[in-house]
Amino acid sequence: MSVESHINQLEMRHRSLDAELNSITVSPGVDQTKIAELKRQKLWLKDEIHRLRKKQLVH
Repeated sequence: MSVESHINQLEMRHRSLDAELNSITVSPGVDQTKIAELKRQKLWLKDEIHRLRKKQLVH
């Protein structure tokens, strides 16, 4: 798998998590633990995308 296709997959997962977050935050009885976990996952994905893009520029 190329780096660019990996980045694309990570970006798709990031968008998916964003959509999931949007849908659960409008629901009554929101599980704050679930929201926190989704946000952590989104942040990790964002950092990983940034790291891979930076690495791509160096090489």
